[in-house]
Amino acid sequence: MKTVYKILERPCLTEKGNLLQETENKVVLKVNTRANKIEIKNAVEKLFDVKVAKVATTNMVGKKKRVGVKSIGRTSNWKKAYVTLAEGKINFLDEL
Repeated sequence: MKTVYKILERPCLTEKGNLLQETENKVVLKVNTRANKIEIKNAVEKLFDVKVAKVATTNMVGKKKRVGVKSIGRTSNWKKAYVTLAEGKINFLDEL
């Protein structure tokens, strides 16, 4: 079984994520690409001591980036999870 820290990689601290957190009590996280919704739900509940109502995931495609003058590289693909909280609140900015 995967550990909590291998499932949840980091929070996505963006303007859209902050707006969702304030208005709809949703948290946006970058998660392992092989993690499923049940594993994400259990990891968030265990790590942050909150109650999760719903989890939605999206696979984000890596972007093309220039590497030097001639060659073009690509960033990695990654997975994003929108976690709707039923009870409790997570605030990543207060802990910095």
